[in-house]
Amino acid sequence: MRRFLVLTCLLLPAPLMAQSVLQRSPNLSGTWVPDAGVFQFNFLHRFYVTGAPSHAVVNFPTFTLAAGLPSRLAVGLRYATHADAVTGSGTNETELYARWQHQFGTARAFTIAITPAYNTASKSADGELGADWTSGPITLLGAFRGMSKAYGLDTARIAVAGGAVIRFTPYIGIAGDVASLLSTRPGEKAAWSLGLVIAIPNSPHTFSLHASNVDVNTIEGSSKKGPIVTGLNKTIYGFEFTVPIHPSRFGAMFHRAPKPTVTGDVGAPIGATLVIASLKFGTDTITISAGQAVRWNNGDPVVHTVTFEGPEPGSGEIQPNGAYVHRFAMAGTYTYHCTPHPFMKGVVVVK
Repeated sequence: MRRFLVLTCLLLPAPLMAQSVLQRSPNLSGTWVPDAGVFQFNFLHRFYVTGAPSHAVVNFPTFTLAAGLPSRLAVGLRYATHADAVTGSGTNETELYARWQHQFGTARAFTIAITPAYNTASKSADGELGADWTSGPITLLGAFRGMSKAYGLDTARIAVAGGAVIRFTPYIGIAGDVASLLSTRPGEKAAWSLGLVIAIPNSPHTFSLHASNVDVNTIEGSSKKGPIVTGLNKTIYGFEFTVPIHPSRFGAMFHRAPKPTVTGDVGAPIGATLVIASLKFGTDTITISAGQAVRWNNGDPVVHTVTFEGPEPGSGEIQPNGAYVHRFAMAGTYTYHCTPHPFMKGVVVVK
């Protein structure tokens, strides 16, 4: 049973804030960065069916791979085949990018991100200033974009974008967005998307079913619709599947786990103790007084973490039968998750 659970967690590895489609809309990447040392793979597939007599399926896949670095930094690439963003039908498009994220407040209600990028197809230096604001079940997103040689033409362009996500439950919601170049030219229209976003219960994976009028979601590809290159002038349907990857999980199959220990602020006065069991924190919300500590005891046969969604330092890996103690010096609301299993979430309220 122990090995089965370890293998299960290897098949469900995760960052994050493993990127969740419940936090962003189909054509906007939001402000997300993977946790340091974690990779994120997203598969976006859009398609349309031609008319009679062939009824052929034309596919537009986009692959995203990102790696989390310390200090809320990330590097990554998006690779799209058969893209229409650059003049020339069916051009393959690669966008190389980096991202720096900054969160305001312990509850991560407002977040900004700066994303410099380079599009190899258009040979354009691109960039995006993104922001998102979350209040309860609603997340609002915005982006300001710049391109030095947009769409392979010798001209600089600016675009703006906005979107929203409404979550009906922790596992399902709707999302949409719209983007447009400033000073549009003949044949150029606003880009849009609308979709159903889903978190797969008890896994780090999320999934969306959506419709859009653009084929890829690079900075350039999702900033406008047209002019038509391939004759495509209809709604495109598709899905996206997010796959977070935590490389350190694979070592558990080949190495004996370290001896369980208690880490953190071991000598701090304990205000509450939570037992991690059955891939859940003991309770969703715990309340303590400023100056007190919370102790997390890992009762599962797999490694967990307490990773705060803000500047508060986290636990690192908590081994089975191990524990982590963290003292909270200031009043506030501290949200946290487990990095290998981001569906595990909790809140510490300090008064």
